[in-house]
Amino acid sequence: MNAEIIAVGTEILLGNIVNTNAQYLSEKLSELGINVYYQSVVGDNPDRLKSCLKQAMERADLLLITGGLGPTQDDLTKETAAELMGFSLEMHEPSLERMRAYFQAVNRPMTPNNKKQAMMPKGATVLKNDCGTAPGCMMERDGKIMILLPGPPIEMKTMYEGYVRPLLLQKSDSVISSRTMRLFGIGESRAESLIADLIRESENPSIAPYAKLCEVHLRLTAKAETEEKAEQMLDETEGKVSELLGQYCYGYDEDTLQTVAVHTLMEQGKTLAVAESCTGGMIAKMITEVSGSSRVFTHGFVTYANEAKEQMLGVKHSALERFGAVSETVAMQMCRGAKEKSGADFALSVTGIAGPGGGTDKKPVGLVYIGLATSNGVRCKKLLLSGSRDKIRTQTAMNALAMLLEELK
Repeated sequence: MNAEIIAVGTEILLGNIVNTNAQYLSEKLSELGINVYYQSVVGDNPDRLKSCLKQAMERADLLLITGGLGPTQDDLTKETAAELMGFSLEMHEPSLERMRAYFQAVNRPMTPNNKKQAMMPKGATVLKNDCGTAPGCMMERDGKIMILLPGPPIEMKTMYEGYVRPLLLQKSDSVISSRTMRLFGIGESRAESLIADLIRESENPSIAPYAKLCEVHLRLTAKAETEEKAEQMLDETEGKVSELLGQYCYGYDEDTLQTVAVHTLMEQGKTLAVAESCTGGMIAKMITEVSGSSRVFTHGFVTYANEAKEQMLGVKHSALERFGAVSETVAMQMCRGAKEKSGADFALSVTGIAGPGGGTDKKPVGLVYIGLATSNGVRCKKLLLSGSRDKIRTQTAMNALAMLLEELK
């Protein structure tokens, strides 16, 4: 089945809002094995919308349309789509009742134009809106399926997960399962070159690499008669990928470096402290975003100034004068001091030049040192990063967590 995603809204064309709905729906449809070959954006104009829908129906079996289901005069998606599909509109009493109950619950008056949202294509499958007032619907005719969804992302996502996805699954004679392997420490081109033969030879399951900031994600997708068979196929393909890239794989699906690091510390009964300069508390923030991190995270030292490094971490004044704050020596003294002051099992430290100013020929922007103190001693890693200030800081934090994970595993 081939699909096209159409977003309706002049505000999207003007750049007032970002069309995140298309990204979400593309990802979700791919999980079901549904191809998305085109995405379109059209303003709140019935003629242009009708032309856009006609063109989409010529090249796709399934159309998912977001936006234009509101109560105002320029919300004409439903009316235009129903006319094109040959459906007349009628009042859908259950939707009208839910709308009245919604306004009563939020203690707001229901204006007459809200009733427009309860006018639905006769014979269509009505999709409840559990987060707002505008219901969606699914129309089918002559082998074409048109699904109308509200524009606000929270409403659209809730409706898709609760009602659209189950309907699409019913129309499939197979099961689609996917799994994402998350890699760190290798670039997309290098990762793809190492598994190029696997990608070419493996159509089902398919293997698709995606480049992320500091990471590469490999999505494995299998199509089979049963979920058990699909999972078995994924296991076999993952095993082949792991033979070539397993050393870089730190997690799966929704895992992040910080969640895996925190959970591994929990499993091992170990604790962590961090001492940050150029990242300004970013590593501590990432760690404490993970539920339960208080069990393993003891201290976060933000020692931006040299005086703070001396007073809080015991970095020697002579080391700062001789080598500078951005140096291997200072990074090692920072993590050693953080471990001693906190009593934690592990301590990370980072010091670097995030830019855009402050770099020199000997110490350019992007130069970073990461220190790690353990019960076996202290070691340091030097990095030369590139990009904006925010990108360098983020890369530094991620590399620090990856260094910790390497030690834990």
